[in-house]
Amino acid sequence: MTTTITFGFDASAFGALRLAPREFAREMRIAAAVQWYAQGIVSQGKAAELAELTRVEFLEELHRRKVPACQVTADELADEIHGA
Repeated sequence: MTTTITFGFDASAFGALRLAPREFAREMRIAAAVQWYAQGIVSQGKAAELAELTRVEFLEELHRRKVPACQVTADELADEIHGA
């Protein structure tokens, strides 16, 4: 099921970012998905789905935006491995 959400933006927003409205909408989807993933709100797979990207494309986008693909710390990983 698809839900459509409409946002109103001043036309200057598109010019400032040098994006056509469709590209602007795509950028917003990706930016939101990356942010929600970085905050731990959604999984990597769900974020890719929200961004309308493949998992590989989403990983590339994370790299491009300098967002770690692994959202656990070394300590958390060690605790998980040792069953803590």
